[in-house]
Amino acid sequence: MGLFSKKTPPAIDQEQRVLIENAQARIRQKKKLYRHFVLFLAGAVLMIIINPVLGIGKEITLFGYDWFMWAILVWSFFFLAHVINVFVMNPFMGKAWEEEQINALVKKQQDRIAELEEKVAVEHPLPEKKSITITSETAATIDPDSPL
Repeated sequence: MGLFSKKTPPAIDQEQRVLIENAQARIRQKKKLYRHFVLFLAGAVLMIIINPVLGIGKEITLFGYDWFMWAILVWSFFFLAHVINVFVMNPFMGKAWEEEQINALVKKQQDRIAELEEKVAVEHPLPEKKSITITSETAATIDPDSPL
């Protein structure tokens, strides 16, 4: 190898590439979830510090509870939805499920197309081609310049 030659990456088959891409997407999902969790904890602590400790917004209450309690509760709901999406829904409705659904729809479309082609063939048949048998006796009488 020369000084300026490029190294060619090892060839990865298509199936392995798909597995790697799925794993990378899954890792990104989990990373975003963990980041959301850290933000949730920091935000909840900050709201607790702002309201009860510093007394900012102490007069704001909803149904007898301080505003930060409701904010943390709502944020908890969104975090729980994020957890369910990553750990429950994704494995259940992940890539394998998508491929299964796509294959089922493609098969259904192919069956419908075959059914329509058969129906068209029955209702509108193509005209039969006439075959001409040429014997040595008739070949001598045919003019090669005349159309058949």
